[in-house]
Amino acid sequence: MALVEVKELLDSGVHFGHLTRKWDPNMAPYIYMERNGIHIINLYKTAAKLEEASQALAKIATSGRKILFVATKKQAKDIVSEKAGNVNMPYITERWPGGMLTNFVTIRKAVKKMATIDRMKKDGTFLTLSKKERLQVDRLRAKLEKNLGSISDMTRLPGALFVIDIKREHIAIKEAQKLNIPIFAMVDTNSDPRQVDYVIPANDDASKSIEKILTNVTDAIAEGLAVRKAEKETKDAEKTAETESTKEPKVEATETKTEAKAEAEVEVTETKAEVKAEAKEAEATKTPKAKKTTAPKKAKAKKVAKAEEAPAKEAATKEEE
Repeated sequence: MALVEVKELLDSGVHFGHLTRKWDPNMAPYIYMERNGIHIINLYKTAAKLEEASQALAKIATSGRKILFVATKKQAKDIVSEKAGNVNMPYITERWPGGMLTNFVTIRKAVKKMATIDRMKKDGTFLTLSKKERLQVDRLRAKLEKNLGSISDMTRLPGALFVIDIKREHIAIKEAQKLNIPIFAMVDTNSDPRQVDYVIPANDDASKSIEKILTNVTDAIAEGLAVRKAEKETKDAEKTAETESTKEPKVEATETKTEAKAEAEVEVTETKAEVKAEAKEAEATKTPKAKKTTAPKKAKAKKVAKAEEAPAKEAATKEEE
């Protein structure tokens, strides 16, 4: 984060305060001197406070929460809308809508009404309305866009409030205090700094001064958003690496399973072949034994038959005699 130089603040006219008769005594620690009836702000304290506020805003930006910029002054409107728009932060440059923070649900309903009108125009239902009704709807849409168009992306309460001229935006300050939302503000010598959490003592009337402070603040927010983006990318890369690492063992496991199956099948076939071969060998060895055993049995039967036939033959020869 680039440090702010006092010379740059001096060139931008940040040191000019209000008339001495309009001062707030609580701003005494930030006042350097009085010249020609005007208080001069101590720019060394401004630089230190600006750096402190920038660091805090960068942290809020890295956390992913929005910072709402509030400036309804004529000289600050365009600068705030440009600078806040560059870092995609919501801003209020028209009249502060009462209950913007304390009654946020109702404000969100009004923002949703804009979306419904846009949907009607896309669907073609807008054309079915009468001419008078169409004019009324268009006027309502333009009014909502003017007052709430810049906060259409703000879906929840902001993480912080950045105010220019806290005397003018006293309603916004009170609402933020009720909800304990941290307040960052450019505080001039006619304002009470006790209402603000992060005080930036500076001239809040000159457009140059406002632009200088806002450029530093928005640069810090942009850095915070860049850090958040980098963290997100690293997390995504880690997640993808984890998923890939979990996938690889699965592939290896399936390969090992298929290999094991193939090996088991080969072993089964080999064992089957071996069993068949053994069975064949056993049969081959059994058949000659069977022949040997049958041959002596036949010889014995022949001998028994001859022995039985011999007495019969002798009896027949005796009878013939």
